[in-house]
Amino acid sequence: MQDWQRSVIYQIYPKSFHSHAGNPTGDLLGVAAKLDYLQWLGVDCLWITPFLRSPQRDNGYDISDYYAIDPSYGTMADCELLIAEAGKRGIKLMLDIVVNHTSIEHTWFQQARSSLDNPYRDFYIWRDQPNNWESKFGGSAWEYEAQTGQYFLHLFDHTQADLNWDNPKVRAEVFKLMRFWRDKGVGGFRLDVINLISKPADFPADNTDGRRFYTDGPNVHQYLQEMHREVFEDHDLINVGEMSSTSLEHCIRYSRPDSRELSMTFNFHHLKVDYPNMQKWVRADFDFLELKRILSDWQTGMQTGGGWNALFWCNHDQPRVVSRFGDDGEHRVVSAKMLGTALHFLQGTPFIYQGEELGMTNPGFEHIEQYRDVETLNIYRLKREAGESEASSMAAIMQKSRDNSRTPMQWSAQPNAGFSSTEPWIGLPASATQINVENQLDDTTSVLHHYRQLIASRRSEPLIQDGVYRQLLPTHKQVWVYLREGDGERLLVVNNFYGAACEVELPERVITDCMLQRQVISNYPDGEVRKRQLFLRPYESFVLHLTDH
Repeated sequence: MQDWQRSVIYQIYPKSFHSHAGNPTGDLLGVAAKLDYLQWLGVDCLWITPFLRSPQRDNGYDISDYYAIDPSYGTMADCELLIAEAGKRGIKLMLDIVVNHTSIEHTWFQQARSSLDNPYRDFYIWRDQPNNWESKFGGSAWEYEAQTGQYFLHLFDHTQADLNWDNPKVRAEVFKLMRFWRDKGVGGFRLDVINLISKPADFPADNTDGRRFYTDGPNVHQYLQEMHREVFEDHDLINVGEMSSTSLEHCIRYSRPDSRELSMTFNFHHLKVDYPNMQKWVRADFDFLELKRILSDWQTGMQTGGGWNALFWCNHDQPRVVSRFGDDGEHRVVSAKMLGTALHFLQGTPFIYQGEELGMTNPGFEHIEQYRDVETLNIYRLKREAGESEASSMAAIMQKSRDNSRTPMQWSAQPNAGFSSTEPWIGLPASATQINVENQLDDTTSVLHHYRQLIASRRSEPLIQDGVYRQLLPTHKQVWVYLREGDGERLLVVNNFYGAACEVELPERVITDCMLQRQVISNYPDGEVRKRQLFLRPYESFVLHLTDH
């Protein structure tokens, strides 16, 4: 068992974490100032979203210089200080590297666009005529470059040009920049949309948006194995790949130790259960049975295949989970705790997104002027141009926008939630005066203390890492119950996903044949249960450790 398989990773979106300098945006010294809090929480590693030089068209995921810190976040000296201070506290730093594409302001692209015979021309993907592939941010995936009269590929924003990974010089430059940061002392890499780097040479078109051709493309495993040899081998690094629209079979290959590619993978299938007919930008309830099925399939599939899951509910691209799958009103505290428990007892490495440990909610912005995200603004424009009403357009955006997770971290009830002495770059939810770190630190019944207990449980309960997953009651429309089993011991994990009480009868021999029971965690103070027939309160959740001897 690798150390990172016992770890909990905390994701920081530095623009919204803490401003040490009193600016509208956060900075690296702001992260350093909160390391004692993160050490108290118990996390092992920090994934920090991109803070390298960028025009910030896509909040840092459009890098223009891989060797420089963006001035809005600080200096290289600040970064080196952060790495060192985190290390003193036993915390690693995971760098978010975006190498599927660069900003069009990167010097490589500036050279490439200058002439057809420039040495950097083949660093990017050019065609005389575009095919019908669509950008994930809306519209065509091809942008016309007038200076040379060709189109370049951009699977995301038109200012994010896709790199040509079939060019060995591109791969050599990518591995070089990764070694630079490895040697700076970062403890690993989060690789943005890394399964999209290999495109088919013929760029076929059909009646789809094109993603089936470039997702988990023809040479992706070869290129990741080369990355492992050139960057990861013989170094203690944690490497997680973000996998867009991927498959279980590919993620097993990406994360199997004998594949020598990555430590673990993110997949997003479980976060599409509120996409009716796979349409994201429609307001909809989530499909609970599908949520259970997907998570269970990935648990059993990765266990059987020898892969490893990155577990998460939230990140900088997803709405707040308590607003999405829980209750951000009356039952916010118990539902936030339940969602944490349901995830953290699965096999894999859990990721906590800043504020998730507080039960932070979607902000509920009602006007498009309150949003900053380029994807959201593009979708709003396309919806309105297509004739969709303002009310319908905004209903979807309020539920699905990436800005839901990008509001400032709520540190206190002070002005600007203690994030900065200056008005932040994006607004705060009204709930910030109640939901914040300061209010929860001294409250042992808070969501924050529940998450701290969840993190500690991963070190005290070996079954979380290596126990076999077995789902119980898969067709129950309200509860998710599963076991983690091994060597005559079991963890029974019970989660009511709804605000209505219900009675549940467990299968024979789950509890009744066990001689010893110990409650590991519960989201109600009097939640200990020791019988087959369970009466569950709204969003009730608990874990029992059961032994046969």
